[in-house]
Amino acid sequence: MTGNEAATEIAAGYATQGAALELGAVVIDGATDPAARVRIPFATLNRHGLVAGATGTGKTKTLQNLAEQCSGAGVPVMLADVKGDLSGLSRAGEPGDRVTQRAAETGDDWAPTAYPVRFLSLGASGIGVPVRATITAFGPILLSKVLGLNATQESTLGLIFHWADQKGLALLDTKDLRAVIQHLLSDEGKAELKGIGGVSTATAGVILRALVNLEARGGDQFFGEPEFDPADLLAVEDGKGVVTLLELADQQADPTLFSTFLMWLLAELFEDLPEAGDLDKPKLVFFFDEAHLLFADASKAFLERIEQTVKLIRSKGVGVFFCTQLPTDIPNDVLSQLGARVQHALRAFTPDDQKALTRTARTYPKSAVYDIETSLTSLGIGEAIVTVLSERGAPTPVAWTRLRAPRSLMAAIGEQAVTESAKASPLWPRYGETVDRESAYEMLSARTGATQAPEGTAEPVPADQPPQPAPPQAPPPEADDDGPGFFEKAMGSSIFKQIVRTVAREATQEITRGMFGTARRRR
Repeated sequence: MTGNEAATEIAAGYATQGAALELGAVVIDGATDPAARVRIPFATLNRHGLVAGATGTGKTKTLQNLAEQCSGAGVPVMLADVKGDLSGLSRAGEPGDRVTQRAAETGDDWAPTAYPVRFLSLGASGIGVPVRATITAFGPILLSKVLGLNATQESTLGLIFHWADQKGLALLDTKDLRAVIQHLLSDEGKAELKGIGGVSTATAGVILRALVNLEARGGDQFFGEPEFDPADLLAVEDGKGVVTLLELADQQADPTLFSTFLMWLLAELFEDLPEAGDLDKPKLVFFFDEAHLLFADASKAFLERIEQTVKLIRSKGVGVFFCTQLPTDIPNDVLSQLGARVQHALRAFTPDDQKALTRTARTYPKSAVYDIETSLTSLGIGEAIVTVLSERGAPTPVAWTRLRAPRSLMAAIGEQAVTESAKASPLWPRYGETVDRESAYEMLSARTGATQAPEGTAEPVPADQPPQPAPPQAPPPEADDDGPGFFEKAMGSSIFKQIVRTVAREATQEITRGMFGTARRRR
């Protein structure tokens, strides 16, 4: 079989009846056949995917290419701009000899094109529209991941959340949670802390110190209100899906917060979106860059929830692409859910690298044309080993693919341009200014008189906001310590049992929300 015949046969596996995303052209023995196209059907994008490869092999340009085509097809995109390289999506690309050559090789009718982009940043210190989440909505499990808590501390934090909820103490920002923990460590609160399943004050103290450290790393800028509504990711402008870029200029020091925030967004989307069934194209494509940060040091329960979310969210019309250097960064149970694989070059400089290379090669279908393990170390920049799900749900043949060039600017536009675009965004009036309304901190301060909040500083609760319970009165002194405390009474309640089931990793229909947070306080 000649090279062209082999390329044609491989490309036949990527033929589609419906709309498809163009990746590039098949390469055989170093020669590219521009007529042998490699595609991903839009109808299978909600079966998720993986973009992997060593540094400098072209992963960022692949993400840019995928985001462009989704946007052009009217599909919104959520993408983390870790290195600041993707802001060029908002500007038309610049023609040049290399772009012209790549277009000829891949059979692409390249034309410079700009796409609608909205820039977000975690908290108020970034260069984009500030996005925030309340402590309550983030939930004890995701917050434990950010704080680096162990399983015992994670369980304790969940019970602290439960106590605050029962007392009507809204946890909106870090000072609210800090005030609650400090109260439980005070003379007045120690009796209540004693009832948390044998938890010591030392455990609560560890959580408090971790929270203070998070605030020192800028976490206090992220937690609070107004809380970001994930529905804003589903925007379309002039027929093009809006590309939402999460800029990380000021969050490089705390990458765990960034990755966990993305997981929170997925959990919120899973909770809010209706069942969609099989769609011709997804409602949203979510690119999870630097995915290894999410899985590093994650508990078994946390990993199981990620697997469950990835498995179920496709029925809501959301496609998720994980992006990382090595496929081995992704747990096997999650990796098995990813239907599309775009694998850039891998390096094998060390014995561990060689093991990772061998494991990666084994995840691909057998090929009569390529030696997968050898090919993975021979790929050039902007080339990848690809296999996806066809329209009938079967894996396509492995294709050494020369990827087409992005049509938008392949460079950053600069922080000033990002900030100007963010302030002109329709999201800025909604999220640009921090709101600090009455919550646990103010309630406990007023109750103890330690830090009486000045009148009028708390924002009024919006008209459509469910009323907050009145602050609790101080409990009457107990005659002795033998009577059942709050948590002892709560142990038999259905709410407490639900928390235990959650911590014990009971898979339920609302598993993502039960695990990753409590009900979001609607505005």
